[in-house]
Amino acid sequence: MVNWFLGLIENFSTEFYRNLIVEDRWLMILKGLGITIEISILSILIGTVLGFALCIMRISNIKILSKIATWYINVFRGTPLITQLLIINFGVFASVNLNTVIIAVIAFSMNSGAYVAEIIRAGILSVDSGQTEAGRSLGLNGTQTMMYIVLPQAIKNCLPTYASEFIVLIKETAIVGYIAIEDLTKVGDIIRSRTFSAFFPLVTVALVYFVITYSLSKLFSKFERRLRLSDKR
Repeated sequence: MVNWFLGLIENFSTEFYRNLIVEDRWLMILKGLGITIEISILSILIGTVLGFALCIMRISNIKILSKIATWYINVFRGTPLITQLLIINFGVFASVNLNTVIIAVIAFSMNSGAYVAEIIRAGILSVDSGQTEAGRSLGLNGTQTMMYIVLPQAIKNCLPTYASEFIVLIKETAIVGYIAIEDLTKVGDIIRSRTFSAFFPLVTVALVYFVITYSLSKLFSKFERRLRLSDKR
């Protein structure tokens, strides 16, 4: 048993050295992580702005705007993200010399915008209609009622789903290797191809993703608890 345990430690040390220390491969992991975080943060920020605009369009009384938003949301939610990424890279921007990271951000933002739009719309619909009537009775117009009464409550209601969307988006960035971006997942695969050791580099990548998503999940949960406590005061 002791020999088995010592052998396991020795094997782990060897794999750790080969996959992370040799040629400073741990720096490759860090660089890939940086690209993953960059794409994720930019995409969720742009996607949130786009999603809010799409939500307003969809609930608008202007039929043409509502239909455009509805079709956009249905298309981007109804087709695979990898397909959208490939179309945007090899189709839309095929003849344009544009950084692939920017292309990835565009693709993920457009996809995330469709989901965020539905998240916000669900949050708005969850607010009791009496809140709107109360706002109008106070002399607020439709826009003011939405901005000062409905939206603050809607944001609280949709925060858990929005947090889940951000976490899912981080994991979905793993497909950017299809357009030759050396993100966290792609770097793990590059290390695997050099060391011929599939388990260690890929498990390392999986652990990094887990740490990020778990930390974010805890952070959002803590924020949600504070919001609930503030509501009780």
